[in-house]
Amino acid sequence: MTPHVTGASVKAADRAHVFHSWSAQALIDPLAVAGAEGSYFWDYDGNRFLDFSSQLVNTNIGHQHPKVVAAIQEQAARLCTLAPGFAVDVRSEAARLIAERTPGDLDKIFFTNGGAEAVENAVRMARLHTGRQKVLSAYRSYHGATAAAINLTGDPRRWPSDTASAGVVHFWGPFLYRSPFHATTEQEECERALAHLADTIAFEGPQSVAAVILESVPGTAGIMTPPPGYLAGVRELCDRYGIVFILDEVMSGFGRTGKWFAAEHWDVTPDLITFAKGVNSGYVPLGGVAISGAIAETFATRPYPGGLTYSGHPLACAAAVATINAMEEEDVVGNAARVGAEVIAPGLAEIAGRHPSVGEVRGLGTFWAVELVRDKETREPLVPYNAAGADNAPMAEFAAACKASGLWPFVNMNRTHVVPPCTVTEAEAKEGLALLDEALTVADRHTTGS
Repeated sequence: MTPHVTGASVKAADRAHVFHSWSAQALIDPLAVAGAEGSYFWDYDGNRFLDFSSQLVNTNIGHQHPKVVAAIQEQAARLCTLAPGFAVDVRSEAARLIAERTPGDLDKIFFTNGGAEAVENAVRMARLHTGRQKVLSAYRSYHGATAAAINLTGDPRRWPSDTASAGVVHFWGPFLYRSPFHATTEQEECERALAHLADTIAFEGPQSVAAVILESVPGTAGIMTPPPGYLAGVRELCDRYGIVFILDEVMSGFGRTGKWFAAEHWDVTPDLITFAKGVNSGYVPLGGVAISGAIAETFATRPYPGGLTYSGHPLACAAAVATINAMEEEDVVGNAARVGAEVIAPGLAEIAGRHPSVGEVRGLGTFWAVELVRDKETREPLVPYNAAGADNAPMAEFAAACKASGLWPFVNMNRTHVVPPCTVTEAEAKEGLALLDEALTVADRHTTGS
């Protein structure tokens, strides 16, 4: 950092020239960040924040991991970029390391620049492989902001760009706390959700359905872990009708849930997996599709009609190789599982018992949601669905209280997500939970239940 740079100058340049995503430009006040390390980042005034958001749930290995930084520097000195049509050592090695960790025979890797492009290409592969057009996705989902991905998305970010993309059909996934099926147990929720999906396929015409796409554990939409048997049931339905099963692991993959891929928790192998974010903690943009043998064979002698200038970018792949190796050497996946089970799960359970605003906590690994409510009995959300402005004031006040205490939260609708880096220590997790506990007293003021 040069001496003349200040938080004020950085923010002034940002406000003059940067157009921010998902924002009303005149209403935002972005924090000017001076640096980051591990589980923390800080501003130019020395205010330090414990990153309970992992930025956008992507810094799985934490900020500025020295082995990854060094790998990027070394690769930049050796070979910065090369077109995707060449064989490059770090590209091949990144693909090998990813394929070793995917379930089943998902051994071919198509690289993209991020998660949305991964979804776009997975859907294209499924449609070409089956010769069908329709793709089914859940309402409580987010799959990206490009053309097909945003139409597949179920949350309100789809609405302004919803062109009713031909062949996109939404259905209800399982979520017992707010069950659309009037279920009272996980088993009922699983059975009724599968029956609903089976009916949707039947009424849409199985012969017209190319793919079902699900987040293994939905991320931004609420971290709803699927009930036992649900993903296996979807797998069976897809097999019955020759439908491609796509699991979106952009957020849940690479250690986030305490497994390399969340699908491992339920011993399910899809036909395609989309990934990004944690593959190299976002140090250089990278995503991709892990492809089964059957789908790869479709394009053995038939050209695949898709590609990207920066597919398998050497700097991004070098970061992925270093990230995966460091995660293996340092047992980062095991750390996420242990901290989740031994610190976050019991800590959130205690917090839920103390606060009238906490309706439910759910998750696994370093991937948790805290559902905030006005009334525990009625489960009325703390703010209305997709609230904005004054209607969202209780959540805005809660988020402000978190930040004032040095905790950076991931807040969406009526939830705060507990998603620190997978490298988070027990002490850091306990620190964050204590700050969250304190901030929830602000949310408690808006409760109406007894």
